Amino acid sequence: MEQKSHSLYLLGITLVAAIGGLLFGYDTAVISGAEESLRLYLIDSLGLGAFIHGATVSSALIGCIIGGVISGYFASRFGRKNSLIIASLFFLVSSIGSAYPEFLFFEKSEPTVGLLLAFNIYRILGGIGVGLASAVCPMYIGEVAPAHVRGRLVSFNQFMIILGMLVAYFVNFSIANGESQAWVNDIGWRYMFLSCGVPAALFGLLLLLVPETPRYLSLKNQDDKALKVLSKINGMKAAKLILKQIKETVDEVSSEKLFAYGKTVIIIGILLSVFQQFVGINVALYYAPRIFESMGAGKDASMLQTTVMGLVNVIFTIVAIMTVDKWGRKPLLMVGSIGMAIGMFGVSTLAYFNVIGVSTLVFIIIYTASFMMSWGPICWVLISEIFPNKIRGRAVAIAVAAQWAANYLISSTYPMMMEYSGAMTYGFYGLMSVLSAIFVWKFVPETKGKTLEEMEGQWNHIA
Repeated sequence: MEQKSHSLYLLGITLVAAIGGLLFGYDTAVISGAEESLRLYLIDSLGLGAFIHGATVSSALIGCIIGGVISGYFASRFGRKNSLIIASLFFLVSSIGSAYPEFLFFEKSEPTVGLLLAFNIYRILGGIGVGLASAVCPMYIGEVAPAHVRGRLVSFNQFMIILGMLVAYFVNFSIANGESQAWVNDIGWRYMFLSCGVPAALFGLLLLLVPETPRYLSLKNQDDKALKVLSKINGMKAAKLILKQIKETVDEVSSEKLFAYGKTVIIIGILLSVFQQFVGINVALYYAPRIFESMGAGKDASMLQTTVMGLVNVIFTIVAIMTVDKWGRKPLLMVGSIGMAIGMFGVSTLAYFNVIGVSTLVFIIIYTASFMMSWGPICWVLISEIFPNKIRGRAVAIAVAAQWAANYLISSTYPMMMEYSGAMTYGFYGLMSVLSAIFVWKFVPETKGKTLEEMEGQWNHIA
């Protein structure tokens, strides 16, 4: 009975923290249903072109980079719990501001460059929330979870990110379903952004009920509070032992230089992040309804197909979670790369011959399913594993910053590339998928079954 109580308590605080992952996914995907209306309202009406459109759709990614960069400072200065509360406030302000950017300073239905700038600022604020959540949510869960369940619980955060995307697709579809395109362009897109405020507010309120992590409390010499949290999760006997182990490590300060293990490990971490974005996954996430509409689907049909794709994402993320420790990281990444290449080259070929139909949806589903069972979750797993203990914090920060920067580059250039050639655009993402497979085969180490210390020994040998 006592063990069950500890498990329920751990599950409860994990679920609350993982809402940050859901908001991460929701905020990044909600733009997919609103981007066409934004183009008409804030881009075309001002006579602006594809570059400004792409930059506006992707502006939240600027905030993601900022949030990722400052996440380490926030987590250390204010604590893991308070950093997540701050993230929830960024999400809430962004949701309201993006839905009604005219607030205070502008007139509705009179778009100006100033209004466009205000909208982008609100989206950047939401991106800061995403950047904070993407770093601090896994950190929080990892620091409260016992070692024997840590992997599964941290992986649950990735599942919640994908679930958040699916919820955003479903909400966007529900808002637009049965309504005229004129209504969606005038009012509907605002409801899409505003809907993010509901989970954001819930996240902030529920965070008031969860504890700070035991490791952070110990770092701040609040051992009594740390022991209380640990005992609720592990029982008093185990809690005392865990606290002792924490106290033995919290005062250890590394003086290791970033390249103490050579540049290879840093470069591999950066390239893992870059390839995860250069294969074009966020183009499929941000522009999904528009992709389907451009290939012949009507408004409602495109939103429905996008929702189906979101469901596929959830299913195949579960596949990755269930198989990553059985099959290994490298095999899954390589199989995923091959599947993504097949999907993107298929879409490229169909676009070249102007063939529109169910086959297009099939190839996009092959592509997204392949990504979600491989590069989506496993890239994060590898980034958390390959770096030696003494440089992990700084190295992960560099890799995550590179990931968000690559995300912004790919997403913002998509409209311009599509204006030039749809076949070429999707062919480029297919080529990147092929190169990602070669990169994994040649350079990425297999970490399955290896301790972090064994991985550190490998980089010592190379250096």
